[in-house]
Amino acid sequence: MGERGQKRQGERSADVLVVGGGASGMMAAIAAAHTPGIRVILLERNEKLGKKLYLTGKGRCNLTNGCEGEVFFSNVLTNSKFLYSAYRAFDNRAVMELVERAGCPLKVERGERVFPVSDHSSDVIRALRAELDQRGVQVVLQSRVCRLLTQGPLPGEEGPRAAGVALEDGGTWKSPQVILATGGLSYPSTGSTGDGYRFAQACGHQVTPRTPALVPLTVREGWCRELMGLSLKNVSLTLKKGSRELYSGFGEMLFTHFGVSGPLVLTASSYYGAGGGGQMGLELDLKPALTGEQLDKRLQREFAQAGSRQFSNSLGGLFPHRLIPVMVRLSGIEPDKRAGEITRTERQAFGEMIKRLPLTVTGTRGYEEAVVTRGGVEVRQVSPSTMESKLVRGLYFAGEMLDLDALTGGYNLQIAWSTGYLAGRSAARRAAEGSSARKTENKRGTGRI
Repeated sequence: MGERGQKRQGERSADVLVVGGGASGMMAAIAAAHTPGIRVILLERNEKLGKKLYLTGKGRCNLTNGCEGEVFFSNVLTNSKFLYSAYRAFDNRAVMELVERAGCPLKVERGERVFPVSDHSSDVIRALRAELDQRGVQVVLQSRVCRLLTQGPLPGEEGPRAAGVALEDGGTWKSPQVILATGGLSYPSTGSTGDGYRFAQACGHQVTPRTPALVPLTVREGWCRELMGLSLKNVSLTLKKGSRELYSGFGEMLFTHFGVSGPLVLTASSYYGAGGGGQMGLELDLKPALTGEQLDKRLQREFAQAGSRQFSNSLGGLFPHRLIPVMVRLSGIEPDKRAGEITRTERQAFGEMIKRLPLTVTGTRGYEEAVVTRGGVEVRQVSPSTMESKLVRGLYFAGEMLDLDALTGGYNLQIAWSTGYLAGRSAARRAAEGSSARKTENKRGTGRI
């Protein structure tokens, strides 16, 4: 597999040109190169492939989820029906088989999340590069695309056709099949600058509004800052817009200097975005295993055992040490009041707060902290059976460029693998058909001479 920088200028050509060396781009190139006789070129703006993959799963790469198909689709929040063909063409089992066959053993953890046995995302990338090598894909690193090239339709067709891309160094790559897999806006330090959206818009595609997704939430309450770094496990969280419940879940969360984060919050953030954002209510249940009545009995026991001890010194069996001063202050009960003197009304109000600790969501953190981008190329302008644009023949989209997003758990990477594979396979088939047609035409021409 050849690798070049962007110093060499001039016009070069490919049967299938893939722009973007992330998850969907690498998979698109692998799938396209599976078709014999097809020259596949993969252009990547960074100095190495899979830069964002290195960060996924906190560097462990949660590359997919081992769930059944219906569970996968239930975890896709935006345009799940659009993915039916792509997932059938290349599902989670196919991803796991390919990666393991390429030399990266996998394991399944809690929630059916799939990771490399080594816990190193670099091993997944190494496996994909081995596949690219084996299938003869030429990778061109540090190759920055500045615009998409198109040309007029052939006789009998309508609309423009893909013709290749122009580079920032003045060179071009010509190809009748171009796959845009440039990613979204999340983690811009990895090269996700949103260029692909601009390329799509320039040739007539609608791009839906984009917002950070799977991202920490900012809250109004200042007491969260006092708990910065404190992680709570086995809590429940409910997100509400007015009186309407948008999301409720159980798991782990983290307090930060700006608000809340952690797996439970990242999931809630997707529903926050889907609900239109703005100010919303967040309720924490710190004791979800107990009903309100059971919690009240627990509090009675705790306070009875504490006896003459101060209220502020009687909560060690209920909360982490750092959380106690905040809970005491929020309760409205005097800190030095004896536990045995706490009234029934005070105790029941305290129990209610433990079950429904309120926070006010004011927004999200930026793309620098977002796992994925919500929004993208309007899927109604893309064929779900091929990933080809309905506006520009020979132009395909894959991965985070599309208006698709899912919850945490490996589902977003599965979207990248599935759409990348289908785009690559479809582009290669079109390229093979074009090659066959040209050979037939040449033979006919030779016969007439």
